[in-house]
Amino acid sequence: MGRGRRARPRSAALREDKRRTFLRYSLQSAMQQFSLLTTLALISVPLAAMVSAEPSSVRFITVLNDCPFTIWPAFFTASGPQPIQPPGWEAKPNTGLTFATATNWSGRIWGRRVCDFSTGSTGPDTCLSGGCNGGLICNTTTGTGVPPATLATIDFSGTSKDIYTVSVVDGYNLPMAFVNNGGCSFASCPVDLATSCPEDLAGPFDRDGQPVGCKSACLRDALAGNAGNSSNCCTGAFGSQAACPTSGVEHYNYFKQSCPDSFAYAFDEPSGTAIFQCPKAVKFDEDVEYTVTFCPDPFNL
Repeated sequence: MGRGRRARPRSAALREDKRRTFLRYSLQSAMQQFSLLTTLALISVPLAAMVSAEPSSVRFITVLNDCPFTIWPAFFTASGPQPIQPPGWEAKPNTGLTFATATNWSGRIWGRRVCDFSTGSTGPDTCLSGGCNGGLICNTTTGTGVPPATLATIDFSGTSKDIYTVSVVDGYNLPMAFVNNGGCSFASCPVDLATSCPEDLAGPFDRDGQPVGCKSACLRDALAGNAGNSSNCCTGAFGSQAACPTSGVEHYNYFKQSCPDSFAYAFDEPSGTAIFQCPKAVKFDEDVEYTVTFCPDPFNL
């Protein structure tokens, strides 16, 4: 199981980024409240009937690229308000970005590899792995990312705990660690699976023939049109945990042994190292913050 350690200290640049992000979020919140108050005043809604317009607190997520090459991180909002930060950007090596979300946000974060947006295309084929509808800035409705891609998922909407994972259910394309400053366990897949991937799952490949991803057996079945009744996808006749044990999932042991603190197949919860939880607050009203690191040092987790 991932060990509970505090996330490494932010650089001065990231601290300033966080401050500016908070100010932008607060300004947007204030403008929305002003608009609401103006509308209510125009329709003469009694003050007593108004919902409290106090500014909402926010949650912070930092995304770090520790890879020796450029990647293009992205996120997709599953529920809650869309963050101010555009859901796709370029991240050169050893750079980071902090964005704010609402306290009820849930979504996924991933990285894209070998991208070219120079043609103006907005399709997912602009990247060799992890591409999304929308191009550089993923579409907020359909830009969920095309597998194989390593996914960080987070749900802030619980009443007392955050729920988070690193998922390789649909395959892998980048090493990842999902850490926090709350002393809670880390979710991760910090090793390079692309170079050791089983032959039938390997790819896609770059122009030099080097793998930049590793498909899951479920994704392989889906690409072959066989995902509707698959023991690898836990679908059809295999659609329950009892009918879809790990023994029936091809290459499950490869993924789970390589990345024990990851979500490795549809019913991986009993492993005890697939889904992680953390109390929302470190102390009093100081909310836990999270950091997604691409290409982390596995020896520092």
